[in-house]
Amino acid sequence: MILQPIIDLVSICAKKGIRNVVLSPGSRCAPLTLAFVRHPDIQTKTITDERSAAFVAMGMAQQLEKPVVLVCTSGSAALNYFPAVAEAFFQQIPLVVITADRPPEWIDQWDGQTIRQNNVYGEHVKGSFQFPDEFGHPDKVWHAQRMVNEAINLSTSFPAGPVHINIPLREPFYPEKGEIFDFSSNINLIEAISVLPTLSEETQAKLRSKLNKFSKILIVPGQQRPNVQIQKLLDELVESHKAIVVTDTLSNLQSEQTINCHDHFLGLDKWNEALDPDLIVSFGKSLISKNLKLFLRKSKAAHWHIQPGGYVPDTYQSLSFHIPTTPCHFFEFLKENIPSGNPEFRTAWQQMDQLVQNNLSKIIDEAPFGEYKAIQKCLQEIPDNTKIHVANSMAVRYVNLLGMREQEIICNRGTSGIDGTNSTAVGCTFTTKDQVTLITGDVAFFYDRNAFWHNYTMPNLRIILLNNHAGGIFRLIEGPANQPELEEYFETEQVLSANHLAAEYGFEYINCTNESQLEFALQSFHKKSIHPKILEIHSESVSNAEILKWVKGKVSRMINSN
Repeated sequence: MILQPIIDLVSICAKKGIRNVVLSPGSRCAPLTLAFVRHPDIQTKTITDERSAAFVAMGMAQQLEKPVVLVCTSGSAALNYFPAVAEAFFQQIPLVVITADRPPEWIDQWDGQTIRQNNVYGEHVKGSFQFPDEFGHPDKVWHAQRMVNEAINLSTSFPAGPVHINIPLREPFYPEKGEIFDFSSNINLIEAISVLPTLSEETQAKLRSKLNKFSKILIVPGQQRPNVQIQKLLDELVESHKAIVVTDTLSNLQSEQTINCHDHFLGLDKWNEALDPDLIVSFGKSLISKNLKLFLRKSKAAHWHIQPGGYVPDTYQSLSFHIPTTPCHFFEFLKENIPSGNPEFRTAWQQMDQLVQNNLSKIIDEAPFGEYKAIQKCLQEIPDNTKIHVANSMAVRYVNLLGMREQEIICNRGTSGIDGTNSTAVGCTFTTKDQVTLITGDVAFFYDRNAFWHNYTMPNLRIILLNNHAGGIFRLIEGPANQPELEEYFETEQVLSANHLAAEYGFEYINCTNESQLEFALQSFHKKSIHPKILEIHSESVSNAEILKWVKGKVSRMINSN
């Protein structure tokens, strides 16, 4: 007999607009699985590997900007969700994680598939909820419904994030033959109304008086989704000479007006004084560019961070104001309340950026073939309506070095791990008919190969695999690069190729080892197909590191000679 409160939980999810659930097979979670599968308004997918399943769900929720539910059985299955739960927490992505559990009397009794699941995700969820284990009193039913409402509301309130509901379940887990699920029973819904914070007249007056002291305003957006309204406001601030906007590729706010090539010239001491702001305005999440972070930490500028709520990190060690409002509201205010900025400051930034833009492609063209040139050529051919997922380590750094992108760029920079890169991109393909292109290194790719172990088609998935047969980033970090153990214990050299994986999963596969092969492959790679495609580009870790250093050196000498 399936418990009605479990059916009610599913009804509440549906009534609150949740439409997507990712399930992992198991017996203890059978009542949850069956209730979600049988609800007419909910779409379910089953992914066997829980670690992959959680990143797939996160990739879906990231694009939908609505909660996606995860369901697994008891024991270590719940632990396999943890990497994606942590990533979703720091990326502020709403997930409702539901774990089936043994009843409390069987915890720590050496029963099968039993761990201590209550509050298992600790401080990496917005809230943990322990479902009642019996419903003999009506208040228990009221408590369960209230809990589900609260969890879903919490997952979507700013900042969004994952929540956990742990559900102890006793046998029997399966319904009687012919049993009907009643999704129309009396459900108590608790609606949360979002109210956007605005600036009071008193606060505006205070900010105006402070703005009069600043003439060199530097706006620094962190990682976020594309936003046309914010983009328009930032471009207007630049065009009216009131601020400079410096954008990493993950800000998804790059334009012809913003500074996009800063990673090439920040850190050159000769120019730091001319570029130094007197006010830093930040919003969004983390940055990729270490050069930019170090530059801002060395600055003596005041720092204002714009964010409606939640904890506020002091990334640049100079935070002086947290302004609890939306970026759009603040930049509308800023546009109307600051005079034109310092012309020397503006000219220094724009000339430096333009100098790199005008010469970077020519410099890379002169370099030998390797990852850097391969990514440059690949990015030139990716269609405009593509969502680009980028793996951590070198892939995301190359994309950032190459400047402005018009497509949405997505990367798991919440925890900056390599796990789940493939799975997040797969989740994205389930939400859109647009092409999804994953740019990844070999270590991240093979680490998450179970992302493709399911029964769903992904004809819009394209994978550009940079295979240097090692963790090449360690050659660029001074510490491990100088150690005799580099190759075995840091790079962890491997000989894998993706051709066997492609054959196993029915992907189209193209192999490239030189520039002419790559150029030929790119002529057809993005054309429509009924199968996903993998473009594997082989290179050598040693030569990639040398090429990157050569390009950086040539750019630095070019800048310093001007």
